[in-house]
Amino acid sequence: MGGRNEKFFQQTGTTNHVKNAVKRELKKQDQFVTLTEHGVDWAKQNRQQAITIGVVAVALILLIVGGYTLFNHRTDAAANAFGDAMQTYQTPLASQAPGLPPGMKTFPDAKARAAAANAQFLAVANQYGMTQPGKMALYMAGVTYMDEGNNGAAEDVLKKVSGSWNADTAALGKSALAGLYQQMGRDADAEKLLEELAKGNAATVPPFFAQIQLGDLYQSEGKTADAKRVWAQVKDKDKDPKGNAGPAAQVASERLNPRPAGPGMMGQ
Repeated sequence: MGGRNEKFFQQTGTTNHVKNAVKRELKKQDQFVTLTEHGVDWAKQNRQQAITIGVVAVALILLIVGGYTLFNHRTDAAANAFGDAMQTYQTPLASQAPGLPPGMKTFPDAKARAAAANAQFLAVANQYGMTQPGKMALYMAGVTYMDEGNNGAAEDVLKKVSGSWNADTAALGKSALAGLYQQMGRDADAEKLLEELAKGNAATVPPFFAQIQLGDLYQSEGKTADAKRVWAQVKDKDKDPKGNAGPAAQVASERLNPRPAGPGMMGQ
């Protein structure tokens, strides 16, 4: 083969650089042919071992496909269980009974409803924690702990959610945790979380809305100048491609220029 190759190079006037590259490719092809021939010979001489290796390879493929199918099945099951828990969380309260159809289930108060939903959300999170519905169930478990007034448990759960590898899920946890800290009087911790979200890019808690939350927190602390500064930044920056104010900018504008109370609001 070497003689034929040299003759071809001479006839075509190939440069040394290209010649060497072609030789390397031809050498690779020769090596491939040799390896293939050896492989066929080995398979003939070791037929049983070749069959065993083939069976193992097929088994691995089936395991991967089966695992993917199982994961999809578990995700569907998790989504259904999460939906049931959400339905419990949205069940009407007894105080709303007069306007409800007869026989509709109700809860005596929001705390009782949150406790019932919390048990379901925890069950989903524990059983399907690797799925996205399972991760959302853990978040809702934290929220329902807050509704129950169980701040310690809520903080523990929401911290886990905040540490999620999924940025969107983690943002939800941080936002809820900031609200919890504000309720607990831990404003400095709440500010830190909202500042992180304001610098992020999560779809679940857009940065501009995190800034509005931060402004609201400043306002509640009596830091009016800081609140207006943050809202003004949102108003100036949140614009669509045509330069129109975005949804966060509209909210910020309302914060900066609150509507005066109407006649019906006087004295309330």
